[in-house]
Amino acid sequence: MGCASMAKFAAIRGFKDIRPAQAPLWRRLETAARDVARRYDFEELRAPMAERTEVFARGLGEATDIVEKEMYTFTDKGGERLTLRPEATAGMMRAVLEHNLAEGGRPARLFCFGPMFRYERPQKGRLRQFHQLDVEIYGDPGPGADAELLAWLAAFFRELGLGELSISLNSLGCPACRPGFRARLVEFLTTRALCPDCDRRLTLNPLRVMDCKNEACQEQVREAPRTLDHLCPDCYGHFETLKTLLTALGLDFKVEPLLVRGLDYYTRTAFEVLSGALGAQNAVAGGGRYDGLARELGGGDLPAVGFAVGLERLVMLLSDQAAEPGPDCYLAVLHPAALVPAFKLAEDLRGQGLRVAADWEPGSLKSRLKRADKLGAARVFMLGEDEMARGQATVRDLASHEQTSFDLSPYLT
Repeated sequence: MGCASMAKFAAIRGFKDIRPAQAPLWRRLETAARDVARRYDFEELRAPMAERTEVFARGLGEATDIVEKEMYTFTDKGGERLTLRPEATAGMMRAVLEHNLAEGGRPARLFCFGPMFRYERPQKGRLRQFHQLDVEIYGDPGPGADAELLAWLAAFFRELGLGELSISLNSLGCPACRPGFRARLVEFLTTRALCPDCDRRLTLNPLRVMDCKNEACQEQVREAPRTLDHLCPDCYGHFETLKTLLTALGLDFKVEPLLVRGLDYYTRTAFEVLSGALGAQNAVAGGGRYDGLARELGGGDLPAVGFAVGLERLVMLLSDQAAEPGPDCYLAVLHPAALVPAFKLAEDLRGQGLRVAADWEPGSLKSRLKRADKLGAARVFMLGEDEMARGQATVRDLASHEQTSFDLSPYLT
Protein backbone atom coordinates (compact mmCIF):
# COMPACT_ATOMS: atom_id res chain seq x y z
CA MET A 1 0.00 0.00 0.00
CA GLY A 2 1.53 3.33 -1.05
CA CYS A 3 1.91 6.45 1.06
CA ALA A 4 -0.76 8.31 -0.93
CA SER A 5 -3.40 5.69 -0.13
CA MET A 6 -2.58 5.97 3.62
CA ALA A 7 -3.08 9.75 3.73
CA LYS A 8 -6.69 9.44 4.93
CA PHE A 9 -5.56 7.82 8.19
CA ALA A 10 -4.44 9.84 11.20
CA ALA A 11 -3.49 9.06 14.78
CA ILE A 12 -6.36 8.59 17.24
CA ARG A 13 -7.35 11.77 19.06
CA GLY A 14 -5.22 12.08 22.17
CA PHE A 15 -2.62 9.60 20.88
CA LYS A 16 0.52 11.17 19.47
CA ASP A 17 3.47 9.96 17.42
CA ILE A 18 6.92 10.66 18.82
CA ARG A 19 8.68 11.63 15.62
CA PRO A 20 12.41 11.09 14.92
CA ALA A 21 13.21 14.76 15.51
CA GLN A 22 11.70 14.50 19.01
CA ALA A 23 13.17 11.12 19.95
CA PRO A 24 16.57 12.50 21.15
CA LEU A 25 14.83 14.42 23.95
CA TRP A 26 13.04 11.25 25.04
CA ARG A 27 16.29 9.30 25.01
CA ARG A 28 17.90 12.05 27.06
CA LEU A 29 15.15 11.79 29.70
CA GLU A 30 15.48 8.02 29.90
CA THR A 31 19.28 8.13 30.02
CA ALA A 32 19.24 10.73 32.81
CA ALA A 33 16.66 8.75 34.81
CA ARG A 34 18.62 5.52 34.50
CA ASP A 35 21.81 7.27 35.57
CA VAL A 36 20.14 8.73 38.67
CA ALA A 37 18.50 5.37 39.42
CA ARG A 38 21.91 3.68 39.33
CA ARG A 39 23.42 6.26 41.70
CA TYR A 40 20.52 5.89 44.15
CA ASP A 41 20.51 2.05 43.90
CA PHE A 42 17.15 1.54 42.17
CA GLU A 43 16.32 -1.35 39.83
CA GLU A 44 14.06 -1.29 36.78
CA LEU A 45 10.69 -3.08 36.71
CA ARG A 46 8.95 -3.49 33.35
CA ALA A 47 5.29 -4.00 34.20
CA PRO A 48 2.55 -4.94 31.69
CA MET A 49 0.36 -2.24 30.16
CA ALA A 50 -2.88 -4.07 31.03
CA GLU A 51 -4.10 -5.44 34.35
CA ARG A 52 -7.30 -6.98 35.65
CA THR A 53 -9.73 -4.12 36.16
CA GLU A 54 -10.06 -4.73 39.89
CA VAL A 55 -6.36 -3.92 40.40
CA PHE A 56 -7.18 -0.30 39.57
CA ALA A 57 -10.75 -0.24 40.94
CA ARG A 58 -9.60 -1.46 44.36
CA GLY A 59 -6.26 0.31 44.34
CA LEU A 60 -7.28 3.76 43.09
CA GLY A 61 -10.76 3.87 44.63
CA GLU A 62 -14.19 3.45 43.07
CA ALA A 63 -15.01 7.14 43.56
CA THR A 64 -11.99 8.52 41.69
CA ASP A 65 -12.45 10.22 38.34
CA ILE A 66 -9.96 7.76 36.83
CA VAL A 67 -12.05 4.71 37.73
CA GLU A 68 -15.42 6.32 37.11
CA LYS A 69 -14.72 8.18 33.86
CA GLU A 70 -11.26 7.72 32.38
CA MET A 71 -10.21 4.08 32.25
CA TYR A 72 -9.90 2.17 28.99
CA THR A 73 -11.65 -1.04 30.06
CA PHE A 74 -12.70 -3.98 27.87
CA THR A 75 -13.72 -7.62 28.08
CA ASP A 76 -11.25 -9.99 26.43
CA LYS A 77 -12.15 -13.14 24.49
CA GLY A 78 -12.03 -15.17 27.69
CA GLY A 79 -14.65 -12.95 29.32
CA GLU A 80 -12.21 -11.28 31.71
CA ARG A 81 -12.43 -7.55 32.41
CA LEU A 82 -9.10 -5.89 31.62
CA THR A 83 -7.93 -2.27 31.77
CA LEU A 84 -5.08 -0.44 30.08
CA ARG A 85 -3.12 1.02 32.97
CA PRO A 86 -4.16 4.62 33.79
CA GLU A 87 -1.19 4.90 36.17
CA ALA A 88 1.70 2.64 37.18
CA THR A 89 1.60 2.44 40.98
CA ALA A 90 -1.16 -0.14 41.41
CA GLY A 91 0.33 -2.45 38.77
CA MET A 92 3.82 -2.11 40.24
CA MET A 93 2.47 -2.97 43.69
CA ARG A 94 0.69 -6.00 42.21
CA ALA A 95 4.04 -7.15 40.74
CA VAL A 96 5.88 -6.57 44.03
CA LEU A 97 3.30 -8.67 45.91
CA GLU A 98 3.09 -11.40 43.28
CA HIS A 99 6.86 -11.91 43.06
CA ASN A 100 7.69 -11.16 46.72
CA LEU A 101 10.12 -8.43 45.67
CA ALA A 102 10.10 -6.76 49.09
CA GLU A 103 10.82 -9.94 51.07
CA GLY A 104 14.01 -10.62 52.99
CA GLY A 105 14.15 -7.49 55.13
CA ARG A 106 15.54 -5.18 52.46
CA PRO A 107 13.21 -2.61 50.86
CA ALA A 108 12.54 -2.96 47.15
CA ARG A 109 13.63 0.14 45.22
CA LEU A 110 12.15 0.16 41.73
CA PHE A 111 11.57 2.44 38.76
CA CYS A 112 9.42 1.97 35.68
CA PHE A 113 8.99 3.72 32.32
CA GLY A 114 6.02 3.39 30.04
CA PRO A 115 2.79 4.57 28.46
CA MET A 116 -0.41 5.14 30.48
CA PHE A 117 -3.95 5.52 29.15
CA ARG A 118 -6.79 7.78 30.29
CA TYR A 119 -9.86 8.89 28.40
CA GLU A 120 -9.94 12.63 29.07
CA ARG A 121 -9.95 15.83 27.08
CA PRO A 122 -6.57 16.22 25.37
CA GLN A 123 -4.80 19.47 26.21
CA LYS A 124 -1.34 20.94 26.49
CA GLY A 125 0.96 18.34 28.01
CA ARG A 126 -1.92 15.91 28.63
CA LEU A 127 -2.85 13.14 26.21
CA ARG A 128 -4.96 9.99 26.25
CA GLN A 129 -1.82 7.95 25.80
CA PHE A 130 0.91 9.58 27.86
CA HIS A 131 4.20 8.46 29.37
CA GLN A 132 5.44 8.42 32.93
CA LEU A 133 8.52 7.65 34.94
CA ASP A 134 7.53 6.04 38.25
CA VAL A 135 9.99 5.63 41.15
CA GLU A 136 8.92 3.68 44.24
CA ILE A 137 10.28 2.33 47.54
CA TYR A 138 8.50 -0.66 49.14
CA GLY A 139 9.03 -1.83 52.72
CA ASP A 140 10.45 1.31 54.33
CA PRO A 141 7.95 3.12 56.63
CA GLY A 142 10.20 5.99 57.71
CA PRO A 143 10.42 9.60 56.54
CA GLY A 144 13.94 8.92 55.25
CA ALA A 145 12.45 7.08 52.27
CA ASP A 146 10.19 10.05 51.51
CA ALA A 147 13.13 12.46 51.69
CA GLU A 148 15.33 10.22 49.55
CA LEU A 149 12.73 10.13 46.79
CA LEU A 150 12.51 13.91 46.75
CA ALA A 151 16.32 14.04 46.61
CA TRP A 152 16.16 11.54 43.68
CA LEU A 153 13.69 13.80 41.91
CA ALA A 154 15.81 16.91 42.50
CA ALA A 155 18.90 15.10 41.17
CA PHE A 156 16.96 14.06 38.06
CA PHE A 157 15.88 17.62 37.34
CA ARG A 158 19.42 18.90 37.92
CA GLU A 159 20.69 16.30 35.47
CA LEU A 160 18.30 17.74 32.88
CA GLY A 161 19.31 21.33 33.64
CA LEU A 162 15.79 22.34 34.66
CA GLY A 163 15.16 25.28 36.95
CA GLU A 164 12.07 27.20 38.09
CA LEU A 165 10.83 24.13 39.97
CA SER A 166 9.19 24.18 43.40
CA ILE A 167 8.10 21.44 45.83
CA SER A 168 4.70 21.59 47.53
CA LEU A 169 4.35 19.34 50.57
CA ASN A 170 1.56 18.15 52.87
CA SER A 171 0.63 15.30 55.19
CA LEU A 172 -2.71 13.52 54.78
CA GLY A 173 -2.61 11.63 58.07
CA CYS A 174 -3.20 7.91 58.53
CA PRO A 175 -6.08 5.56 59.47
CA ALA A 176 -5.58 6.53 63.12
CA CYS A 177 -6.06 10.29 62.69
CA ARG A 178 -7.84 10.72 59.38
CA PRO A 179 -11.34 9.68 60.61
CA GLY A 180 -11.44 12.65 63.00
CA PHE A 181 -10.37 15.00 60.22
CA ARG A 182 -12.87 13.41 57.83
CA ALA A 183 -15.73 14.05 60.26
CA ARG A 184 -14.74 17.71 60.66
CA LEU A 185 -14.38 18.11 56.87
CA VAL A 186 -17.80 16.58 56.14
CA GLU A 187 -19.38 18.82 58.78
CA PHE A 188 -17.81 21.85 57.11
CA LEU A 189 -18.64 20.87 53.51
CA THR A 190 -22.29 19.92 54.09
CA THR A 191 -23.06 23.61 54.56
CA ARG A 192 -21.39 24.60 51.28
CA ALA A 193 -22.63 24.69 47.70
CA LEU A 194 -20.59 22.13 45.75
CA CYS A 195 -20.61 20.79 42.22
CA PRO A 196 -22.61 17.55 41.58
CA ASP A 197 -19.44 15.45 41.55
CA CYS A 198 -18.36 16.81 44.92
CA ASP A 199 -21.84 16.28 46.40
CA ARG A 200 -21.33 12.60 45.61
CA ARG A 201 -17.70 12.58 46.79
CA LEU A 202 -18.85 13.97 50.13
CA THR A 203 -20.26 10.54 50.92
CA LEU A 204 -17.67 8.34 49.21
CA ASN A 205 -14.39 10.22 49.77
CA PRO A 206 -14.71 13.78 51.09
CA LEU A 207 -10.95 14.39 50.90
CA ARG A 208 -11.27 14.40 47.12
CA VAL A 209 -13.44 17.53 47.29
CA MET A 210 -10.24 19.43 48.08
CA ASP A 211 -8.78 18.20 44.79
CA CYS A 212 -11.74 19.33 42.65
CA LYS A 213 -10.78 21.52 39.69
CA ASN A 214 -14.11 23.38 39.71
CA GLU A 215 -13.36 27.01 40.62
CA ALA A 216 -16.47 27.32 42.78
CA CYS A 217 -15.46 24.26 44.80
CA GLN A 218 -11.91 25.54 45.12
CA GLU A 219 -13.28 28.74 46.60
CA GLN A 220 -15.42 26.81 49.10
CA VAL A 221 -12.54 24.72 50.46
CA ARG A 222 -10.20 27.64 51.13
CA GLU A 223 -11.49 27.83 54.70
CA ALA A 224 -11.90 24.07 55.14
CA PRO A 225 -10.24 22.21 58.04
CA ARG A 226 -6.60 21.29 57.44
CA THR A 227 -5.19 17.79 57.72
CA LEU A 228 -2.11 19.23 59.44
CA ASP A 229 -4.26 20.34 62.38
CA HIS A 230 -5.50 16.77 62.98
CA LEU A 231 -2.34 14.66 62.75
CA CYS A 232 -1.70 11.99 65.36
CA PRO A 233 1.71 12.10 67.14
CA ASP A 234 3.22 9.51 64.78
CA CYS A 235 2.13 11.36 61.62
CA TYR A 236 3.23 14.68 63.09
CA GLY A 237 6.66 13.28 63.93
CA HIS A 238 6.97 11.71 60.47
CA PHE A 239 6.18 15.02 58.77
CA GLU A 240 8.50 17.08 60.99
CA THR A 241 11.41 14.68 60.38
CA LEU A 242 10.77 14.79 56.64
CA LYS A 243 10.94 18.59 56.68
CA THR A 244 14.15 18.46 58.73
CA LEU A 245 15.76 16.07 56.23
CA LEU A 246 14.75 18.17 53.23
CA THR A 247 16.15 21.28 54.89
CA ALA A 248 19.40 19.45 55.64
CA LEU A 249 19.64 18.50 51.95
CA GLY A 250 19.13 22.12 50.91
CA LEU A 251 15.86 21.33 49.09
CA ASP A 252 13.41 24.24 49.04
CA PHE A 253 9.79 23.31 49.73
CA LYS A 254 6.52 24.93 50.68
CA VAL A 255 3.98 23.37 53.02
CA GLU A 256 0.65 23.48 51.17
CA PRO A 257 -2.19 22.52 53.56
CA LEU A 258 -4.75 22.11 50.75
CA LEU A 259 -2.61 19.72 48.73
CA VAL A 260 -4.15 16.26 48.40
CA ARG A 261 -3.59 13.50 45.91
CA GLY A 262 -6.47 12.39 43.70
CA LEU A 263 -6.20 8.67 44.50
CA ASP A 264 -7.53 6.84 47.53
CA TYR A 265 -4.36 4.93 48.41
CA TYR A 266 -2.33 7.91 49.71
CA THR A 267 -1.50 8.30 53.42
CA ARG A 268 0.80 10.70 55.26
CA THR A 269 3.20 12.41 52.83
CA ALA A 270 1.84 14.02 49.65
CA PHE A 271 3.89 16.22 47.35
CA GLU A 272 3.95 17.86 43.93
CA VAL A 273 6.74 19.44 41.91
CA LEU A 274 5.60 22.45 39.90
CA SER A 275 7.15 24.37 37.02
CA GLY A 276 6.65 28.06 36.42
CA ALA A 277 7.07 27.52 32.67
CA LEU A 278 3.91 25.49 31.95
CA GLY A 279 1.01 27.79 32.79
CA ALA A 280 -2.09 26.41 34.53
CA GLN A 281 -1.22 22.73 33.99
CA ASN A 282 2.07 23.16 35.82
CA ALA A 283 2.60 19.92 37.75
CA VAL A 284 5.51 17.89 36.36
CA ALA A 285 5.70 15.32 39.16
CA GLY A 286 3.60 14.16 42.07
CA GLY A 287 3.51 11.42 44.64
CA GLY A 288 3.54 10.49 48.27
CA ARG A 289 3.14 7.62 50.71
CA TYR A 290 0.59 4.83 50.22
CA ASP A 291 1.03 2.38 53.10
CA GLY A 292 -2.46 0.89 52.68
CA LEU A 293 -2.32 -0.06 48.98
CA ALA A 294 -0.83 -3.53 49.50
CA ARG A 295 -3.70 -4.56 51.76
CA GLU A 296 -6.26 -3.20 49.26
CA LEU A 297 -4.73 -5.53 46.67
CA GLY A 298 -4.93 -8.58 48.90
CA GLY A 299 -1.44 -8.43 50.44
CA GLY A 300 -0.28 -7.79 53.96
CA ASP A 301 1.00 -4.57 55.46
CA LEU A 302 3.68 -3.17 53.15
CA PRO A 303 4.61 0.50 53.56
CA ALA A 304 5.40 2.23 50.27
CA VAL A 305 6.19 5.67 48.88
CA GLY A 306 6.74 6.86 45.32
CA PHE A 307 6.20 9.46 42.63
CA ALA A 308 5.36 9.76 38.95
CA VAL A 309 6.83 12.21 36.44
CA GLY A 310 4.90 13.20 33.32
CA LEU A 311 7.41 12.84 30.49
CA GLU A 312 5.41 14.82 27.91
CA ARG A 313 5.60 17.85 30.19
CA LEU A 314 9.32 17.42 30.70
CA VAL A 315 9.80 17.25 26.93
CA MET A 316 7.93 20.56 26.67
CA LEU A 317 10.34 22.09 29.21
CA LEU A 318 13.36 20.76 27.33
CA SER A 319 12.15 21.47 23.79
CA ASP A 320 13.99 24.80 23.50
CA GLN A 321 17.36 23.23 24.29
CA ALA A 322 19.96 22.37 21.66
CA ALA A 323 19.18 19.48 19.35
CA GLU A 324 21.25 16.30 19.28
CA PRO A 325 24.37 16.54 17.07
CA GLY A 326 24.08 15.20 13.53
CA PRO A 327 26.03 12.31 11.98
CA ASP A 328 29.81 12.16 12.32
CA CYS A 329 30.11 11.30 8.63
CA TYR A 330 27.93 11.56 5.54
CA LEU A 331 28.88 9.47 2.48
CA ALA A 332 28.06 11.21 -0.80
CA VAL A 333 27.82 8.55 -3.52
CA LEU A 334 28.30 10.52 -6.76
CA HIS A 335 28.85 7.68 -9.25
CA PRO A 336 27.53 4.09 -9.60
CA ALA A 337 31.06 2.69 -9.30
CA ALA A 338 31.29 4.20 -5.79
CA LEU A 339 28.33 2.24 -4.37
CA VAL A 340 30.14 -0.93 -3.22
CA PRO A 341 33.22 0.87 -1.79
CA ALA A 342 30.90 3.32 -0.01
CA PHE A 343 28.96 0.45 1.60
CA LYS A 344 32.19 -1.15 2.84
CA LEU A 345 33.53 2.18 4.10
CA ALA A 346 30.28 2.93 5.95
CA GLU A 347 30.39 -0.40 7.79
CA ASP A 348 34.04 0.15 8.72
CA LEU A 349 33.31 3.63 10.12
CA ARG A 350 30.28 2.35 12.04
CA GLY A 351 32.43 -0.42 13.47
CA GLN A 352 34.63 2.33 14.90
CA GLY A 353 31.63 3.72 16.77
CA LEU A 354 30.90 6.61 14.40
CA ARG A 355 27.42 7.67 13.34
CA VAL A 356 27.25 7.42 9.55
CA ALA A 357 24.54 8.60 7.15
CA ALA A 358 24.44 8.07 3.38
CA ASP A 359 22.24 8.23 0.30
CA TRP A 360 23.01 5.20 -1.81
CA GLU A 361 21.48 6.39 -5.07
CA PRO A 362 24.12 8.39 -7.01
CA GLY A 363 23.37 12.12 -7.17
CA SER A 364 24.95 15.48 -7.83
CA LEU A 365 27.57 16.94 -5.50
CA LYS A 366 25.41 20.01 -4.90
CA SER A 367 22.39 17.99 -3.79
CA ARG A 368 24.49 15.73 -1.56
CA LEU A 369 26.25 18.64 0.17
CA LYS A 370 22.86 20.23 0.77
CA ARG A 371 21.63 16.97 2.27
CA ALA A 372 24.69 16.65 4.53
CA ASP A 373 24.23 20.22 5.75
CA LYS A 374 20.55 19.59 6.53
CA LEU A 375 21.46 16.51 8.56
CA GLY A 376 24.07 18.49 10.51
CA ALA A 377 26.87 16.12 9.51
CA ALA A 378 30.40 16.94 10.69
CA ARG A 379 32.21 15.60 7.61
CA VAL A 380 31.33 14.58 4.06
CA PHE A 381 33.10 11.76 2.23
CA MET A 382 32.75 12.48 -1.50
CA LEU A 383 33.00 9.41 -3.73
CA GLY A 384 32.69 10.33 -7.40
CA GLU A 385 34.19 9.13 -10.67
CA ASP A 386 37.44 11.04 -10.11
CA GLU A 387 37.78 9.70 -6.57
CA MET A 388 37.32 6.14 -7.81
CA ALA A 389 40.01 6.67 -10.44
CA ARG A 390 42.46 8.05 -7.85
CA GLY A 391 41.51 5.54 -5.14
CA GLN A 392 41.04 8.41 -2.69
CA ALA A 393 37.83 9.95 -1.32
CA THR A 394 37.64 13.69 -0.79
CA VAL A 395 36.70 14.52 2.82
CA ARG A 396 35.28 17.96 3.64
CA ASP A 397 34.92 19.31 7.18
CA LEU A 398 31.61 21.19 7.07
CA ALA A 399 32.59 23.52 9.93
CA SER A 400 36.02 24.62 8.67
CA HIS A 401 35.47 23.74 4.96
CA GLU A 402 38.95 22.18 4.93
CA GLN A 403 39.38 19.24 2.54
CA THR A 404 41.63 16.20 2.91
CA SER A 405 42.05 12.91 1.08
CA PHE A 406 41.12 9.46 2.41
CA ASP A 407 42.65 6.23 1.11
CA LEU A 408 39.97 4.02 -0.48
CA SER A 409 42.26 1.14 -1.49
CA PRO A 410 41.05 -1.21 1.29
CA TYR A 411 37.50 -0.84 -0.02
CA LEU A 412 38.18 -1.26 -3.75
CA THR A 413 39.02 -4.96 -3.68
